[in-house]
Amino acid sequence: MKGLRKIYYPYMYPYQHPYYVVNVPMYNYGRQSINGTLPNGLEHADRFGSFYAHKGDNGAKLQDYGSNPFVININEATRQNNTFRTALWTGTHLQVTLMSINVGEDIGLEMHPDVDQFLRVEQGQGIVRMGNSRDNLTFERNVYDDSAILIPAGSWHNLTNTGNIPLRLYSIYAPPNHPFGTVHVTKAEAMAAEEEHENGNTVISGKTPDEWVQHTEYLVEEGLEDVRRGINATHILQEFILMGVLVGKGYSPETAYETVEEWERTGESKLLQQSKNM
Repeated sequence: MKGLRKIYYPYMYPYQHPYYVVNVPMYNYGRQSINGTLPNGLEHADRFGSFYAHKGDNGAKLQDYGSNPFVININEATRQNNTFRTALWTGTHLQVTLMSINVGEDIGLEMHPDVDQFLRVEQGQGIVRMGNSRDNLTFERNVYDDSAILIPAGSWHNLTNTGNIPLRLYSIYAPPNHPFGTVHVTKAEAMAAEEEHENGNTVISGKTPDEWVQHTEYLVEEGLEDVRRGINATHILQEFILMGVLVGKGYSPETAYETVEEWERTGESKLLQQSKNM
């Protein structure tokens, strides 16, 4: 096709080049929203809790929507984000976070032993460094708007903003690297959260273990009520483990309880109906 050229990259095994940064021009022929008939903002699209945000919507709430089906204009969401780190989607096998790095600031030298990472720059410029040890960062590249950065698990890496505007990007971790719902407004806040975790003061999604115990007291009381009513232990455990999973995904304890009870009542979960009648 006139004006386009094909680029072929040979398959290489074993992998000869562990670090990659790709800058490929993008030709945008009027990218259209897939849901232009929806009103502004994020809307429930179906019974699975799917969400959609369309092009031109600057009011989309940036929060963790995992692990519901989800569609968003990632370029606009990334440029809209003003926090150092906000988790946008946390699933079982990967996580998407938005980041904004201030002028002269960096992500911070780090290494994820069991996590592969993908970064895409949507605004600004910077320099990325990687290596096999924190004192031997042999890989160095300049990155810009539309740069893609691939970071293998076990590699030390850092990304520094070398421009005069915030460096905005999104990051994909596989598997997830941060707790569901993570929001770090500043780099200092992110470092404090990591330090608190390292000092043994575990904080998950903004709550300490005791705060989570208090947060889920409603479910404990409902479980004890089921015990008093003589419901069999298998059914109780199934229900309340499921409710705990939903709370971990961002549901309130009350909503988690109502959701699981509805699964049983409507027959959406045949197994819950069966265990209740054991």
